[in-house]
Amino acid sequence: MHEMDFRVKLGATPVSPEIAPMPHTCTLIGRATSINVRKVVWTCAEIGLDYTFDGDWAGEAAVRRRGELLALNPNGEFPVWIDQDGPLAQSNTICRHLVMMAGRHDLLPMPLRARALVEQWMDWQVSDLNGAWRYAFMALVRRLPGYDRPTDIAASVAAWNRLMTILDRQLDRTGSHVTGDTFTLADIVLALSANRWRLTPLEENGGRADCPAVAAWLGRLAGRPGFTQHVGPDVP
Repeated sequence: MHEMDFRVKLGATPVSPEIAPMPHTCTLIGRATSINVRKVVWTCAEIGLDYTFDGDWAGEAAVRRRGELLALNPNGEFPVWIDQDGPLAQSNTICRHLVMMAGRHDLLPMPLRARALVEQWMDWQVSDLNGAWRYAFMALVRRLPGYDRPTDIAASVAAWNRLMTILDRQLDRTGSHVTGDTFTLADIVLALSANRWRLTPLEENGGRADCPAVAAWLGRLAGRPGFTQHVGPDVP
């Protein structure tokens, strides 16, 4: 395993006495290029959490360690977070768990309505938005066998663009972050998806929708160390 220190402090909210201390030994397993793994990595950067990253899951290692992964997550998917209470799967769930354990109510508010709005956009990202881009991304970036039908690529690109315009309208309305003036978990998960959209070569498959509010928002987020370290211009 490789030790990775992501103690990035960005005005962390003081932890109240009733918040349980974070475990001293935590491990994140997954592939470093995975968008879902990077959600958790960026979240850890925002809350200043140390952990061990186990990224040895490519090629032969993925086959050899398949049983180990299934024992931690029966779905056989990344990421998996492991702490003193055992394994936890599903990227958005892990992110919510970590910020609540850290008492970071700026990232996931306590008032029910404000929290519901953040979770609404997080759920939209993992269901609607991810579902739209999957075929196009597998075809145009991953170039996986079986993802080569032009009509399906075009349909995926069109759906992806349509949903990005929904996000663009929301950001134009707020003028700042996804749910309002405050940076939250919704910004983390959606910025990774938006970065994937802007880096995927769509020019020959219908092109990219004009989303100026998305571009401006990504520009604002670029000032956060968590963004520059874990989103960046090279990994969609």
